[in-house]
Amino acid sequence: MRLLKGMRMARYLAGGIALVLAATAAAAEFPFERELLLEAKPLPGSKRVPMLEITRDGRAMIDLWCRSGEARVKIEDDRIEFTLGAMREEGCTPERTQGDEAMVAALGKVMNWSMEEDVLVLNGPTELRYRLSSH
Repeated sequence: MRLLKGMRMARYLAGGIALVLAATAAAAEFPFERELLLEAKPLPGSKRVPMLEITRDGRAMIDLWCRSGEARVKIEDDRIEFTLGAMREEGCTPERTQGDEAMVAALGKVMNWSMEEDVLVLNGPTELRYRLSSH
């Protein structure tokens, strides 16, 4: 009887360890400290594309269509949450301002992340796809 209880306990323990390792592996796959470029073409009259870089301590540097700033990012398993800080404006046109407002709203509603090869996919009402920079 003790042997059966011991084996059952070992299975529960092994299952718990597997869950912890899976969560750790998911977090390890997040592309920290990497420059990520939004999969989008530059707006007319610009070469700029929104960029994102997230550090392991939860800080993020964000460049939108014409604004730049910092944010806090909370990542837990496949969940992600952005809290944007103050943004600096750099000569915005009405079209770029509208694009920035849409990006801020979309980032504020992101709930999950996943990787598809070299693309970070941020899931929310609007899917945002950021490709790892090759430079």
